[in-house]
Amino acid sequence: RQSAPAASSSRTNAGTRAASPFGVDAARVPALVRELLAAGADWRGFHIYAGSQALSAAAIIETQAATVALARRLSDEAGAAAPHVNLGGGFGIPYFAGDEPVDVEAVGAALAETLGRDGTGDTQYAIELGRWIVGECGVYLTRVVDVKESQGDRFVVVDGGMHHQLAASGNFGTVVRRNYPVAVAGRMTGELAEVSVVGSLCTPLDRLGDKVALPPVEVGDVIVVFLAGAYGFTASPGLFLGHPAAREMVVG
Repeated sequence: RQSAPAASSSRTNAGTRAASPFGVDAARVPALVRELLAAGADWRGFHIYAGSQALSAAAIIETQAATVALARRLSDEAGAAAPHVNLGGGFGIPYFAGDEPVDVEAVGAALAETLGRDGTGDTQYAIELGRWIVGECGVYLTRVVDVKESQGDRFVVVDGGMHHQLAASGNFGTVVRRNYPVAVAGRMTGELAEVSVVGSLCTPLDRLGDKVALPPVEVGDVIVVFLAGAYGFTASPGLFLGHPAAREMVVG
């Protein structure tokens, strides 16, 4: 009986000097690769992570060039060409006012030039485009169960919340909370008033819209949260104190 060799890849921190619980420091990678190969592992290559939600084409181009160079250097030091190099992602989408979409044509042209100059012919390169592909495609719908006032502030309480859309609540990797675009379904006109859209959980963190301007809202209305296609239900605390799960639907 012969055991199949274990498949392994090295998640590498891209030259950062900050301590991290994730991946392997770049300085440790060559020795680790040699150890894996000596043990008979099926080494698949590198997964190099450098950042997320980048909107600057120049920043992405610079990062990708540095990542390709890093992967080549680590392969040279390890004495083995990487079969596969995942350059990570980081392609952002324009969530907020003033954000501009990534110039993907510029990024693609620069990456082709970088790989032609610094890439290795024995290596397959990949990038991750999850948020960039699906982020703008998704909407989150939640029904209003109460409209109330407290100390002069008006709150729209919905039956969903951060247990379905943690990112939209501002509690998923953000430093300064900002509102995703929100609207009242079927009511795009009317006198606007400042309200906060809050979820049904027993925590002040459960807030989908902080002091947003909306037309009149009534119990039974549906609140729409746009740009909700990435880091949604599966990235949220879906079992928070037994509240019901969201239903996910794909519309073709």
